[in-house]
Amino acid sequence: MRPSGRAADITRAISIETGFAHHAEGSALIRMGRTEVLCTASVEGRVPGFLRNSGQGWVTAEYGMLPRATHTRGDREAARGKQSGRSQEIQRLIGRSLRAVVDRAALGEMTITLDCDVLNADGGTRCAAISGAFVALSLAIKHLRAKNVLKTDPVTGQVAAISCGIFNGTPVLDLDYAEDSAAEADANFVLTAAGGIIEIQATAERATFDEAQFGKLLGLARTGTAALFAAQAAAIMKA
Repeated sequence: MRPSGRAADITRAISIETGFAHHAEGSALIRMGRTEVLCTASVEGRVPGFLRNSGQGWVTAEYGMLPRATHTRGDREAARGKQSGRSQEIQRLIGRSLRAVVDRAALGEMTITLDCDVLNADGGTRCAAISGAFVALSLAIKHLRAKNVLKTDPVTGQVAAISCGIFNGTPVLDLDYAEDSAAEADANFVLTAAGGIIEIQATAERATFDEAQFGKLLGLARTGTAALFAAQAAAIMKA
């Protein structure tokens, strides 16, 4: 039995609220169970130096957690003067995931920055950030097209991410903190709606796992991202 009482192939409740940040070109507050991440997309008419005069745009991300997003208060990284290695690794993952579904030549020389701020953490924050950031990005593109800044849509696909793991010997979908902290193995899958794989992060925590178990985790991830793709599409259409 899972601590939440969910079946092995059931995600936590998913909701995506758009327009949460009034000033951003695109924004989405994604909730997956008790994990909540605010994702905002900001557009700038310039690119990093290495892309200047290349005709290509850039999509990047920043990630952070509010001090009381977790059970105990964490220091603000800005107060410490540097980001943790974890934050840097996660924001690079978010950026890679979104760039995989953007035609940067069609975007032109502008930068879209996705800020992903964790309001409440109960496992799967990086996956929620990727899934919510895609919605924020899509709404920013929608905004640019409505203003005729972009003639064509540079978004070439749909991306979402979900965690899976082996808990009490059973492959399960969408781990919350209680499961993640006790899992024998856990993995994060970044997938596209077309069936593509962008990235997989999989780690044995308490025991190794075999190819058959990995296959079951991938199958669960496809089930979970299908639910996310539907939620994303509904949120974008409604906005």
